[in-house]
Amino acid sequence: MTNLSMPNPITEPQRKWFQTHGGQIVLLVVLTVATMYAMVYIDVCLRARHAYQEGEKYWNWHEHPEIKRAELQKKFDLEKKEIDQMLSNKKIRQVEYDRKLEIITFERDRELEESSIKYAYVWYQTSYELFSPPESKWVKLSRQKAPLAKELWKEELRSQHIAFEDYMLD
Repeated sequence: MTNLSMPNPITEPQRKWFQTHGGQIVLLVVLTVATMYAMVYIDVCLRARHAYQEGEKYWNWHEHPEIKRAELQKKFDLEKKEIDQMLSNKKIRQVEYDRKLEIITFERDRELEESSIKYAYVWYQTSYELFSPPESKWVKLSRQKAPLAKELWKEELRSQHIAFEDYMLD
């Protein structure tokens, strides 16, 4: 009779290597997973902070429309300077210049007309809906400010005689 046993796929040197280095491999895997989780945690917290800060910017614009006008005009002036430069360097033709100028003028005017408190509410909502868990400082602050921003937005809509239902604002 023949011996039908399967050969051992792990050789003795491999077994000894794993016995001496196996702990290091496990430690490396654990550290890699911990690093990955830390990176995700930091990324989500930074995104929540950004969303909260955008909400704060729009809230400030709601309280101080002159700041909003100044910032949007500054943005417009920078964009206009760029296309003026392109025209003077003959990188674009007059027709393209006129079209680009019309676009940036339209964008500035549209942003001036938009409700700042609406955007504040949306940014706060984004912070706590998309970037939690973890329940970071920024998420907690956004949860606190969102209801008040929503109420201010409703007041603004009522003052403009715009009909709405609560479900339309979420």
